[in-house]
Order: sequence, then C-alpha cells, then structure tokens
Amino acid sequence: MDFKIKSLGKNKYRAKDIVNFAVKDSYIVSDEKRLLHNIFIDDKGYDPADMEKSFELAGPREKLYFDPAITRCAIVTCGGLCPGLNDVIRSIVMESYYRYGVHSILGIRYGYNGLNPAMGYHPVELTPELVENIHMDGGTILGSSRGGTDDMEILVNTLEKLSINILYTIGGDGTLKGAHKISELAKKRGYDLAVVGIPKTIDNDISFIQRSFGFETAFSKASDSIYAAHAEAKGAPNGIGLVKLMGRQSGFIAANAALAMNDVNYVLVPEVPFDLYGDHGFLSCLEKRLLNRGHAVICVAEGAGQDLIKKEQEKKSHDASGNIVLDDIGIFLKQAINKYFKEKKITINLKYIDPSYIIRSAPAVPNDSIFCAILGQYAVHAGMAGKTDLVIGQWNNVFIHIPIELAISRRKQIDPNSPFWNSVLEATGQPVSMVNAQS
Repeated sequence: MDFKIKSLGKNKYRAKDIVNFAVKDSYIVSDEKRLLHNIFIDDKGYDPADMEKSFELAGPREKLYFDPAITRCAIVTCGGLCPGLNDVIRSIVMESYYRYGVHSILGIRYGYNGLNPAMGYHPVELTPELVENIHMDGGTILGSSRGGTDDMEILVNTLEKLSINILYTIGGDGTLKGAHKISELAKKRGYDLAVVGIPKTIDNDISFIQRSFGFETAFSKASDSIYAAHAEAKGAPNGIGLVKLMGRQSGFIAANAALAMNDVNYVLVPEVPFDLYGDHGFLSCLEKRLLNRGHAVICVAEGAGQDLIKKEQEKKSHDASGNIVLDDIGIFLKQAINKYFKEKKITINLKYIDPSYIIRSAPAVPNDSIFCAILGQYAVHAGMAGKTDLVIGQWNNVFIHIPIELAISRRKQIDPNSPFWNSVLEATGQPVSMVNAQS
C-alpha cells in the first residue's frame, strides 16, 4: 500500500502573498505532518513500519504550484446523482474565486462525456453569482452520466485544448479510476495537470475513506421509508413492511438506516449471505417473528441475495460504468414471502416500499452540507499546491489526501465480524446467521 501523494513539481508562489486566508500562518499545513492509518497499539507495542502507512494531511500549503492569476480549473460530476453534488461545486467555486483569486472555472457537462467533443456538450463558465444558491437543490447543475471513458486520450486532448491546470473530479469508484488514468496520461505528455478527486457515493464503499459525501443524507432519507414500513406493518394483522434500499456491494445505507430507526427486524446486506428456506433460513425466522410479535420490518440492500435469484451469469447486462445490472431482490423477496406464507396457509399483509432514486436526488442534510463544503475547500488547497492523482477524504475525523490508486484498490464493505455489524444484530434481534448448516 503506497500512501505517498504525487506532486507536479516544486512550488514557486508563497501562499500568504496571494491567498486571502481568513486565518494566517496557523492555518498552513506541512507535508511532513501526517496521520497514521493504524492508530492502535497492541500488547507488542507499536510497529515503526506503520509510520510508512500514514496519510498526508489535507489543507493549505505554504507555497503554491500555480499562479492564481492565470490558473484555469474545471469541475466534472460523474456517475449517478448524489445528495451534496451542488454543495461541492459551490464550495470549489467560492474557495477558488474568493480565497485564491482564480476567476476562470469551467463546469464540464454530463460527466466525462462532456470532455468528448463528439458529444456536443459545451462547458459552462462557473461564477459565484451562478452557484450562489445551487446548494439548496438536489442533483447537479452540471448534469452527470456514466461512462465516457472509452478513449481517455480524447478527454486529455480536450483538457489541454481548454488550457485546464486543475481538474476536480466528483464521483465514485469508476470516476476515480478515470481520474487516475487522466493523471497518468497528462504526466506522460508532460502536461502539468493537477487531478483532484472528491469522493461521491451514497453507498459509502470507497476504501480508506471514513465516509463519502451524500451517504448521511441517503440513510437519513431512507429512514422515512422505514418509518412508513413500520407503521404499515403494525397497522395490520401479520403485517410485513419490506424496504429495498441502494447498496450494490456494500450494505452501509441499509445498516445505518436500521440503526437510526431501531424499528427494523431484519437487515439483509450483500456482505452477509442468507438462505431463504430451511430451519435456519430467512423465511423460517420471519415466520417465528410473525407468530411471536404479529408484525415485522425488513430492510434489504439491492445487492443482497443475488445468488438466490436464478439467472445465468452470461445473461447479465452491464451499465455504462461496467457494473453488472442487478436483479431486483426486493420484488424477488416480496414474491417469495407471499408464496411461502400462502403455502403455510398463514394470512399476511405485506407492503413493499422502494424509495430508490428519492434518497439520492434529495438536497443534502445540514451535516452533509458542512462536509461537502469542507471537502471542496480542501480540494482547492490540494489543486493549487500542485498535488495530483489524489482524492480528498477523512480518516479518524481528520481530512487527508489519499492516492487514488489506494482508494480504488478494493471495495469497502461491512465486516460481518465488526462491532458495527454486531450493533446492527443487537438492534434488530435477527440471528447471527440465517444460513443452514452444511453437511
């Protein structure tokens, strides 16, 4: 694991002579001051080798690589929508314009596709006046899309033609992979381009990042659906409220929403397999719950139980980002539950709720808005200092720089043996395992 942050070269401009910081010298961050990845000491003491596994702190530097008076920036938002996108755009524009004096900021429309001239999307000039109130709205004023990374040389050609010095890429795993490639191609050309990523995914599944923006809003909005499912379940004999939430490979939204409400009886996530049938299977557990309590609430992440849905792998289709299009576990469970209890001759009242895109298109909740604003500010500090091929993140509540290669090295998922998942089990009362013993 390489924690070293790349730089375009030696910085030439003294920040305090140029930048309009509200706080002066005490605000400057040194490259030598770092944050340990592993902060724990065990009975063997502390391993000095862990010093190499430390993060560079985010924040303004004493010297800048770019002259703000002639610097041109571009912002691109990629992938699916996410709460807080406009907040981050606004923060980057305001920090660039008012603190650093960078007045040339372009917005790339509809993701990486906007850097392909063949698509016909022209960039928009971003000004403080234009972005002043955009944080009040969900979505992104720039538009977004998946894909657009088939020929990265075309994208770098466009950036070079536009004389862009700093590219801010706002997106998830696929976006960061594209940003890393852009950085590599620019370096190979000898093109001084700082590429700075801001982690956007409501699934919260980017490695070495404590949380991504939009995640808190997503599970907060999802809590409304759980509240409704609980009310419906309690309002009818043998009532069942079934809620499907986003979470392709990581079940953080479902788990956190369940913890926030404490009304969920079963949380089904991709990281924890379960059987449908058998003495220890999910349906048997659900039956016992109904017989004992008369109602149940189930929260399932979209990527859970995909192995239970019979469909040949070669028939799976992919979206523009290369993700496998998932089968609908919500509909599958709804049908399986109804069939199971019908065969048992037990009358149930099942209500299925799929908030889907409602939770990702909402404006950010206040705490997420604060987080977005700070991420945008730190992104500008990194870009102006010539840092490149990195993503801004948070670790142990400290803002840091993470090499993009490290952030995309693996998918962050729930550890079924972690205290976090144990908290979910204790809150729901569901069995530790709903898998039948193998003979």
